Amino acid sequence: MIQEYFTRIENILQNFPNIRSYMVKTKVYSVRQGFISGSVVFDNEHALDFAEVKDTDIRSKVKYRYQYMNENREMIFRYENAPHHRYIDTFPHHKHISDDVRENSEPDLDDILFEIAGASRENT
Repeated sequence: MIQEYFTRIENILQNFPNIRSYMVKTKVYSVRQGFISGSVVFDNEHALDFAEVKDTDIRSKVKYRYQYMNENREMIFRYENAPHHRYIDTFPHHKHISDDVRENSEPDLDDILFEIAGASRENT
């Protein structure tokens, strides 16, 4: 089951436009649990680093981080569920943008890719 999840993530990356290259690493903890991380480079030289700990028995991820960076590897935004910012209504889920922290529900990788694609279209 975790292998199916990993395959789904890889398929998303293989089929998403404007990705120049990507690298994915996985670690299987059990049939249902595992870790996946990766780095994606887009045509505009921006990059996305991500990591997820997933248990397929539950809908949400155990842990996640998606950090999108410009061509100089300066953060544009980061989604995560690190247990800080307890004042956020969506705790532990939140989004960092510059020096700001915003409420946010848990995203999926394809949500992040669509947000990046939308931002890229706005900047062209």
